[in-house]
Amino acid sequence: MSIEIEPAKAQRPEGPPPGRPGRARPWWMRPGAHTGAIGGVAGYFFGHWLGNFIGSGWQQVATSDQNNLAIVLGYTFLTVGWLAGLGVFTDLFRMMIGRQIPHEEEEAEARTGLARYFQYTLGHKVVGIQYLVGMIIYFCTAGLFAMAIRSELLSPVNHLFSSATYIELVGEHGTMMMMLMTSLITGPFGNYLVPIMIGSKRVAFPRMEALAFWLTPAAFLVLLSSLLLGGFPFGWTGYAPLSIQATEGADAYAFAFGLMGISMILSGFNLIVTIICYRAPGMRWSRLPIFVWGIFTTSFLFVLAAPVLVGGMYMLITDRTVQTAFFSDQLGGSSYLHQNVFWFFGHPEVYILALPGFGVVSELLPVFCRKPLFAYRVSAAGMLGVGLLSFFVWQHHLFVSGINPDMRPLFMLTTELISIPTGFIFLVALGTLWKAKIRFTVPMLFVFAFFFNFLIGGVTGVYQSDVPADVVVHGSFFVMAHFHYTIMGALVFAFVGACYYWLPKIMGIRLNQTLGLIQFWTMFIFFNSTFLPLFAVGILGQPRRVFEYAQNLQTLNDWVSISSFCLGGSILLFVANFVWSTVIVREREVGNPWEARSLEWQIASPPPVDNFEHIPVILSGPYEYGVKGAGPIADLNPPAGVLAAAALSAPVARTEA
Repeated sequence: MSIEIEPAKAQRPEGPPPGRPGRARPWWMRPGAHTGAIGGVAGYFFGHWLGNFIGSGWQQVATSDQNNLAIVLGYTFLTVGWLAGLGVFTDLFRMMIGRQIPHEEEEAEARTGLARYFQYTLGHKVVGIQYLVGMIIYFCTAGLFAMAIRSELLSPVNHLFSSATYIELVGEHGTMMMMLMTSLITGPFGNYLVPIMIGSKRVAFPRMEALAFWLTPAAFLVLLSSLLLGGFPFGWTGYAPLSIQATEGADAYAFAFGLMGISMILSGFNLIVTIICYRAPGMRWSRLPIFVWGIFTTSFLFVLAAPVLVGGMYMLITDRTVQTAFFSDQLGGSSYLHQNVFWFFGHPEVYILALPGFGVVSELLPVFCRKPLFAYRVSAAGMLGVGLLSFFVWQHHLFVSGINPDMRPLFMLTTELISIPTGFIFLVALGTLWKAKIRFTVPMLFVFAFFFNFLIGGVTGVYQSDVPADVVVHGSFFVMAHFHYTIMGALVFAFVGACYYWLPKIMGIRLNQTLGLIQFWTMFIFFNSTFLPLFAVGILGQPRRVFEYAQNLQTLNDWVSISSFCLGGSILLFVANFVWSTVIVREREVGNPWEARSLEWQIASPPPVDNFEHIPVILSGPYEYGVKGAGPIADLNPPAGVLAAAALSAPVARTEA
């Protein structure tokens, strides 16, 4: 058997790369967000003109005074112009004309200054930070719509908005949260940390990773533009036939949702290949950090569920523009088909949001309990089980929509079965906490809040899985409270806890811990004060998406609205802490403040350009806290022969060439 010797690291030649000038251009002369904006505006006007030119003689345009084709083509060319202006197609054109592609990845990460965060960059760490800032902006924007909704519900008779405007606000808030927040954890922390956690110097497809991010600002702006086109009156679910008959704002909804679906597919595929093929020698599946298991399972949901969403949005767009009949009952289609297509994506999406949160809290638990993660394999199996079963529960959303009664018992069973692998993850957490020396740091407090909130969301979810109870509470604020506990109470708390935990690694800067404590308690108290009373509001009969309600429910609604404003204040406090700590004070944290064993904490903070000087050899699992004789997790500077021997004992793909 031959022994492969690690090749010496190739030295890059002196001077500029072939085909590149020796002097770097200033930021405003390089492709970036500013040139992308110019390309997007030009593309939209061209596409809109082309749509008007093509559809000017169509009967439906003449009779309705509404040219949906012009809007959709405008958004299509807007996206193409945006990407072209960013430089996404530059290397493709270079290859087409036979020119050499320069070493963009190394140059992009080595480049300093803020300009790199506004450019199409191939370094996974830069992309992770772009996702982090982008997701905070998207989340806060959606939160502003929520504040407007709760302001309207302060009174059942005195209104700030018309009924049409109110439903537009509800649709914008729900769609933005359920569309863009799919990447709240996977985007920043998955792209930044997963390669480092598995001992890799890069991701498998850096161009695909960067493209997945830069589609999200386009989706965000397209969705906001629907307000200029009359909005959409059907919430975030887009049920037909209303979504076919609605004004031009529905085109923005369908196009933006489809665009985000493409982003999810690209991101998920890249992370799957990275985790499977780019693990360091010795990084067996049994040594994979539990956070990586969460991202791995979520990525499969991205790749398997998002194409159904993209197909559904494409069918909706063609129904609206060229009069296909996928969802139109009058022309032989089926509005019931839309519900099945949408929820086949929509319920796995709930776990697309929850599973990364499970990965975060399971990763933090052993660090602050100072003991190994209890039943590691059970936790990983629980995540895989949740991901698998999430594809077998979608029709419980259709219990009151005309589903065949014979199908109800099956989907009651599958929905309740999903609580078993979820329970595994809870039991792992309890086992890790048992007799542990818990450190009550700010990240650990968010871990406790995650499990508290998700427990309430899970228990109340049982009512939606059983037909008799679901018939009573369906379409009420009870359901809305349930999924806010399941999604915001889990995903957002896990995200904020991850920021406090990993920002010292990502930026080399520690967030203010005093502000963190204040922010945690205000966020936790006012979150529960906002959504716990809504269970009672729903049981008492208040429906969702309606801005008038019974007079006897005003006190509860006022309590919820005031609490929601305070909850919004706690989110602003987090943003203020983030800006204060990273921009103004910049308290440096270059070591390992949590004394963590996982691989990302064994290198410098922030990590170097290539992550590792040499591909490490993984020697043990990441959670051997308090284990006598536990050695280091990895050899970060192995001699050539050691690397080859480790590769033979645990054959996984190598990343250094």
